[in-house]
Amino acid sequence: MPLSPEHRAEIEAARATPRQTLRAVSEGMEAHLYRAHEVLDHGFVRVIDYMGDDAAIVQAARVSYGAGTKHVSNDEGLIRYLMRHWHSTPFEMCEVKLHVKLPVFVARQWIRHRTANVNEYSARYSILDREFYIPEPAQLAAQSKVNNQGRGAVLEGAEAARVLAMLKSDAAQMYDHYEEMLSQEDQQGLARELARMNLPMNIYTQWYWKTDLHNLFHFLRLRADAHAQYEIRVYAEAIARVVADWVPLAHAAFEDYRMGGTALSAKGVAVLKRRLAGEAVGYEQSGMSKGEWREFEAVWGA
Repeated sequence: MPLSPEHRAEIEAARATPRQTLRAVSEGMEAHLYRAHEVLDHGFVRVIDYMGDDAAIVQAARVSYGAGTKHVSNDEGLIRYLMRHWHSTPFEMCEVKLHVKLPVFVARQWIRHRTANVNEYSARYSILDREFYIPEPAQLAAQSKVNNQGRGAVLEGAEAARVLAMLKSDAAQMYDHYEEMLSQEDQQGLARELARMNLPMNIYTQWYWKTDLHNLFHFLRLRADAHAQYEIRVYAEAIARVVADWVPLAHAAFEDYRMGGTALSAKGVAVLKRRLAGEAVGYEQSGMSKGEWREFEAVWGA
């Protein structure tokens, strides 16, 4: 279970004491504050704090004194224009701080998104909990034969059971040794900062992660994509649902132009123009590489 009854009680106590404020408030985001959205077997995402809303984006773009305009349609049109033309600074006026509990190997992917402020649970100071990510059977898959960084067929039967048993036994044994190595009252042992080095990559860690909306959209564009690794994608999808409630106009524009849209190279534009003019253009006439042509066909057809 990601949260203990004690943790849930702390969250509900925090939510039970709202305070009056003059700052911009997103009613959609207020519903998410402090609540834990469970991810994987022991993970979660929680909103700790946020700044700004859709109106803050508009206000910054117009450098106005009020909260957007009197007409939501005007604000929506401006936000879509900003997204369509790849403006960034107005979206940077909104920020969010998340509390995330995640496996270490997921954290190592996540931290590559460097434009953020991060503070991680310290295994030098504290002892890590005995919690490991163990995949559901549907996520146990072999290496893809066509994608060097993806999965192929799902394991079945005895092979799936063999791999799952190793994952569980290895994690348990490594944690047992971790505990046995730690300095305790009856033995000198190792310092926590050394004993942790034997722990597996599927053990859970936690951090506070603060970023602005522009960089969060970049994170979501890559990690909520169908091609992203499942274990980080489910975190991105949970965050995307929160963002949709926080800044619905900006999120709708992001979904339309970034997640649902596609970019074309100059060669791609030329091929489309030639096709619209009635010319039959294939790979040999496109001037593209094989990889580019496969991606082009996946969107525009053969």
